[in-house]
Amino acid sequence: MHRVLVISGFLLAVGLLSASVWSYGYRQALTQLSEKAEADLELASDRLSTQLQVYQELAVLMAEHPYLRDLDDPDRQAAAAALLLEVADKTSAMDVLFADENGRVLAAARGVIGPEATGSAAFRRAMQGALGSEHGILRPQGQRTYSYAAPAFDENGRVRGALMVIADVEDVEQTWRGSTEAVFFTDRQGRVFISNRSELLFWTRPEGEPGLIPPNAEPPVFSADWVGPHEVWRLGWGPYLPERALHLIRDLPVIGMTGEVLMDVAPARRLASLQAAAVAAICLAFGAMLYLATERRRTLAEANAVLETRVQQRTRALTAANAALRREVSERQEAEAALKRAQADLVQAGKLSALGQMSAGISHELNQPLMAIRQFADNGAAFLARGNSEKAAENLGRISDMAARMARIIKNLRAFARNESEPMGKVDLVQVLNAAVELTEARLRADGVDLDWQPPNEPVFAWGGEVRLVQVFVNLINNAADAMADQEGKRIQISLRTGPRLAVSVRDTGPGIKDPEKIFEPFYTTKAVGSSEGMGLGLSISYGMVQSFGGDIRGANTPEGAEFTVELDPWREDEAA
Repeated sequence: MHRVLVISGFLLAVGLLSASVWSYGYRQALTQLSEKAEADLELASDRLSTQLQVYQELAVLMAEHPYLRDLDDPDRQAAAAALLLEVADKTSAMDVLFADENGRVLAAARGVIGPEATGSAAFRRAMQGALGSEHGILRPQGQRTYSYAAPAFDENGRVRGALMVIADVEDVEQTWRGSTEAVFFTDRQGRVFISNRSELLFWTRPEGEPGLIPPNAEPPVFSADWVGPHEVWRLGWGPYLPERALHLIRDLPVIGMTGEVLMDVAPARRLASLQAAAVAAICLAFGAMLYLATERRRTLAEANAVLETRVQQRTRALTAANAALRREVSERQEAEAALKRAQADLVQAGKLSALGQMSAGISHELNQPLMAIRQFADNGAAFLARGNSEKAAENLGRISDMAARMARIIKNLRAFARNESEPMGKVDLVQVLNAAVELTEARLRADGVDLDWQPPNEPVFAWGGEVRLVQVFVNLINNAADAMADQEGKRIQISLRTGPRLAVSVRDTGPGIKDPEKIFEPFYTTKAVGSSEGMGLGLSISYGMVQSFGGDIRGANTPEGAEFTVELDPWREDEAA
């Protein structure tokens, strides 16, 4: 029972608060709406006054026109009528006429208005020497007109006549009919004479009461209320008028009318409803959460003791698991460090293995220049003894060439055998291939292998490490030579292709690859078990080094034999930066 009372009291408080928020929000929204309605009414009033002022100024300016003097002459009357017609056409006036002090029309633009114009209050006002204005309905057409009459004076200062400009009110309305909010202008009798809603024309206001009633018809549904300082009308006046509207008025003494506007208050009501609904939703959500929190607190209190016991048990288990995990991480880190050291040792072992295979050929490559140097030195001494210095200099030059060749071979050997991991950078791929060819040249010559390699004339720069790339291509060349060991017609072709990626192909005429998907696995080899020629690590090491450069290496069979392709990224200055 207590819970029901609490919930009922809370809902009642939420309802009262929402109603207060709706009322406050509605009043605030009406204030903002009133400012907009006032601005719209002012704009419409200024627009109407400006349009009518054109005709007023026209009457004043044309009253003293020379063509409108001495109109007793028929020729001058015709000229004056032509002038007035031209003015009426240019200003869209319904008619422009000039009448003498007796009300006799002497010249008219169109003549659509008869003698009744000179009997109007505007003409009588002009006869008194002042500007007159008047609005009315032209019979029998039923057109609404607004007239201005400006006096014309003779040389003695007496009124000799008046120029009248009659404007078609419907033509004035065309520029703003149906736009913005519902705006209408009532005359001193409370009759709607101008409006952008044609259904309101000629409605009248009951004396001393708000609202409007149509002529010759039953009064429609209407009521007026005040919300603070704002007057709100409840209407049933048709589909083009709001059901509830904010009503504002503005006095326009210049044209003798009162401007009124009806601004739809539906947006203000929706805004107030949204604000009230938001407050109610927040309060209900807060109350629901508070209720759920209260209900859950009891359940949580009961479960808290059980949870604390389980947490303590779980904490002890997690502590033990964490200690075991730390030990495992430490062991894995040590294993990873050992693996890296082993990989580095395998790379160096691969180099030394390749050097061992090439040692006989390299010894021959070094021994041959040494013997040539000795021969050229003896010949040079003999030529010097005979006084033939030119021949002696030629032999010394050959000795220098042989020494340079030996230095180049030793340099390549030292670089190849160096146990280091140089940083990646700009590498001339042509120079790398030339070094690999030079290191394997003696072995290939001894095995009777023809090498087809045509280096480009320009350097081709790749992204990588020079020493490791040389080892990759030495391994590929040696593997190709090993594959062709027991056959005739041994040939290795090396080609370099440029493009989005650089590609170096090493193709042989051997028996091909038996298992292409396994060739890059460690310790995979097609050589005899126990053979001293290799352990199946060369391609695996090469694969790892090319991958470290961001490149790729793959092997495939061709109709002639096997082909290994190494793809590398070209070196770019922007990427290097």
